[in-house]
Formats: sequence, C-alpha cells, structure tokens
Amino acid sequence: MKSVSSKIPGLALAVLLTGCSGFGIQAPEAGASFIAYPFRNDVADATVMGKWARSCALCHITGEAGAPVLGDEQEWQRRLAQGERAILENVLNGYNSMPPLGYCMACEVSDFRAMIAYMAGTNP
Repeated sequence: MKSVSSKIPGLALAVLLTGCSGFGIQAPEAGASFIAYPFRNDVADATVMGKWARSCALCHITGEAGAPVLGDEQEWQRRLAQGERAILENVLNGYNSMPPLGYCMACEVSDFRAMIAYMAGTNP
C-alpha cells in the first residue's frame, strides 16, 4: 500500500491540470442575453480585488504589451463599445499578448466582469 506522501505529486498534478483547463469557466452561449455596456461591478470585494492584483494588474497598471491602462477612460470606452460578449471572449480565450484567462486560473466570469468594470471605471 502506498503512503499518502507518495500520492501527493499525482494529486498536485491533477489540481494543476484542472486549474489550467479553465474548469468551471465557459464562454457565453451564442444568443444569450448580455448586459449591455457598460460593465457594472456587482461583485467587487477583497477576494476579487486580490485576484485582480495577482493577475490583471501585471499588465493593466503599466500598459504592458498594449493592455488598456487602469482608468484610461478613452481607451476603455473604445473597447467597451465592442460589447460584453466580445470582451469576455477575449479574456477567456486570450487576445494578442494576453493569455487565456489573463493569468487568473481561479477567476469566474463574474470576477472578470467585476475586474473589467473596475479597470474601465464603470462602477455604479
């Protein structure tokens, strides 16, 4: 019988692969109703903002690789005009230099919506 410690590497790999697979994250269905622009931050709390600080902030503070900078209303309005579906698809699938899920493997769609609202300055 194997000891518990001999099973840890396999369990760790399973957790990592599950996290990398986007488990629980699904792109919006075609034809689904979407909240029209602008995004609203309906779930921003310390947990979501912690996720933002560990993922989105890496590029959206400095504008790394052309990322729209936090609070740059003109640049965010240009992107928001594409609609929620297009923006969420870019986040979920990756866009230009941004990898799928924007480095946030633990984020849900509601987290991304809150983070986008925060960066774009569209909080109610």
